[in-house]
Amino acid sequence: MLFLVAALLLLGVVMGTVAHAPLAFTVVAAAVIAAWLGIFALRERHGRRHSPTR
Repeated sequence: MLFLVAALLLLGVVMGTVAHAPLAFTVVAAAVIAAWLGIFALRERHGRRHSPTR
């Protein structure tokens, strides 16, 4: 998943509007998105383990 975030960030830097943003902003935004995806993945994994099966 982190590889996907890095690939999309690189694509954005090369071809998108991220190229017009300062590098510091881009790195912070990428870190926030990566953290959000990590928390989401952990919550999904935790929820699937402890949810009752129907």
